[in-house]
Amino acid sequence: MLRRINQALPELLAGIVLYGLLLQITGIWFVSDRIRYSTGLWAGIFLAAGMAVNMAIVIFDTVEELAEGRYSKRASLYAALRYLAVVLAFGIVGYFELGNVVVMFAGVMGLKVSAYLQPITHKFLSAFQKKYFHGKS
Repeated sequence: MLRRINQALPELLAGIVLYGLLLQITGIWFVSDRIRYSTGLWAGIFLAAGMAVNMAIVIFDTVEELAEGRYSKRASLYAALRYLAVVLAFGIVGYFELGNVVVMFAGVMGLKVSAYLQPITHKFLSAFQKKYFHGKS
């Protein structure tokens, strides 16, 4: 389903989750409050994944509208709502002390890291699929 929206989206989401796992495994040893570290990190990772899916859907819808010769301000509206959701999520996590907001920010940055590393992720996952699912070496 996600591949129909955007070819790179599954790889982007895989990169975000792998980034989260890497931060979880390495960072947990250096903090005293491990619960708030973990909840902040995964709140940021889930927020990054949600933003990636939202952006892919908005891009898909915008391209379809432009192909039909229609113009809509929906992309701008969704971008503003996406950033409002991020600010609200940070506000809620910070106000109720549900997690570490600095680590949450690092989790949200997983979207950027994954986007930059997507070509590498694509090569790795393509090779993995060929080797293990198609029986080719």
